[in-house]
Amino acid sequence: MNAEETIPVVAQPKPKPDMSKIIIREALSWLWVILAFLFITGTIVQARVIPSGSMERTLLVGDHLLMSRFGYEAELPMTPLHVRLWRDPHRQQIIVFRAPLPGTPDYIKRLIGLPGDELEIREGVVSINGKPLKEPYRADPPNPTDNYGPVTVPANEYFMMGDNRDDSYDSRYWGFVPRDNIIGTPVMVYMSIDAPEDTWNPGHVRDRMTAYASILLHPSIVRWRRIFKFF
Repeated sequence: MNAEETIPVVAQPKPKPDMSKIIIREALSWLWVILAFLFITGTIVQARVIPSGSMERTLLVGDHLLMSRFGYEAELPMTPLHVRLWRDPHRQQIIVFRAPLPGTPDYIKRLIGLPGDELEIREGVVSINGKPLKEPYRADPPNPTDNYGPVTVPANEYFMMGDNRDDSYDSRYWGFVPRDNIIGTPVMVYMSIDAPEDTWNPGHVRDRMTAYASILLHPSIVRWRRIFKFF
């Protein structure tokens, strides 16, 4: 054999990938993603949108919020299972809660009365334990026809009101909110879109998609100055 001659190398066939292992690996990867999503939305943060004007000027229709539920409640998303945690809300904090009315979406209001408070409204002015409450966030001056109470807020319950008092369906009409109904509190506005109020009501998916698509043609419908507004 000539010294310069080489022995040909026979290529070894590559082993075929084990499809069952690939499928299991991909399934486990997606399972961890889903579990992480459920944990985050169930215990830490959720996205919400404002569908009504009951909290104007503080919150506008079409404001998209990140809501912190950390310490208030843990929930298994898409189920009625939830557990109360260690944090309790404080007076004049904005709160997201399950409305104490069957078949009603979650509400967002301001906490006015704490457990044990004696609350009264006279000519639109709220008094807590005999002292007028300062409310610089209100949308309009006190309404002289707005009268309520006096009442004592029961233990483990809260009295909620909207900042836009003349356009708010709140504790003046349907009563107190149990502590177990409290979900969390808004952290910031991450998007705000000026669109008709019905757009943001439950079930109006097509209207929402239309509003989001309209941003491409009409970016002026975005309230840019409200983005990254913190609470």
